[in-house]
Amino acid sequence: MGVVIPLEENKNKLASIKPLVDLTKADMERVNQLILSKAGSDVQMIPEVANHLISSGGKRLRPMLTLAAASLFGYRGENHIKLATSVEFMHTATLLHDDVVDESDLRRGKSTARTIWGNQASVLVGDFLLGQAFRMMVEVGSLEALDVLSSAACVIAEGEVLQLSVAKNMETTEDDYLSVIRAKTAALFAAAAEVGPIVAETNKSNRNALKSYGMNLGLAFQLVDDALDYGGKAADLGKNIGDDFREGKITLPVILAYRRGTQDERAFWRDAIEGGNSSDANLEKALGLITKYGTLNDTIQRAVHYGTIARDALAPLPDSPWKSALIEVIDFCIERVN
Repeated sequence: MGVVIPLEENKNKLASIKPLVDLTKADMERVNQLILSKAGSDVQMIPEVANHLISSGGKRLRPMLTLAAASLFGYRGENHIKLATSVEFMHTATLLHDDVVDESDLRRGKSTARTIWGNQASVLVGDFLLGQAFRMMVEVGSLEALDVLSSAACVIAEGEVLQLSVAKNMETTEDDYLSVIRAKTAALFAAAAEVGPIVAETNKSNRNALKSYGMNLGLAFQLVDDALDYGGKAADLGKNIGDDFREGKITLPVILAYRRGTQDERAFWRDAIEGGNSSDANLEKALGLITKYGTLNDTIQRAVHYGTIARDALAPLPDSPWKSALIEVIDFCIERVN
């Protein structure tokens, strides 16, 4: 099941993260070695659970942003490796915790850690990874970088709680939804990008530019993810189409369809989301309503808007292969709907 989401402006050549991957390849090899080292423990279950998720094929976009943001300003030291690894550990920890909160069975096409080792092990190994992340931040010795990443950890946790407070509530507004994804997703993108110029010891203006880039890239990334749940392909998602619907998640395509619907259609949404009546037949009806009101395209257009802000944030910076690669990442995140 799914709906094809066409972009109004389709480019002949789709964007790619390959330029970023190529530029950061040598540093990412060092990050990956550090990940394996720091995920180790004498407690056998810890590396088992951690490596299950770490080795599951994620793009490692967030640590690449840290490496690129440091290199963009000519950084040649070692500390960006530890900060990039810290960012990836923070991300992995949030995924372990998310899957417990959301009761998810699949992550990137594989069984989640919670389905194999249980909820308790998933939460505790996530805590272990957060602890390792903070140890590496301390080793870097930058109070500013520590402040940015520790603040992000707090915001992410706040976002999780905020999501719980609006869960299965069809009166959730678009502003509520944006507050959730700004905290849950975009905050780590912003922090990952901001610590690059911090470790490169560049000026406040450059630091703010990368922070804005990361925040708005993160918003665009999550908006596209939420659209893909109703209009993507299971093979690309690593999960089943409509998983958000089955879990009763309130995302923007649903919020807009509910707001624009008739009284009967709004009653359907309340029954399906709040009442948990997420049968295959109701999923088909939900997809029909989402198509009827064009809410996938509107969600993507919101993503395009935030992508434009991210691009504008980098505009004043000198042209370089690093800048070009970071800009292409914006287009890649949005063009995943093709």
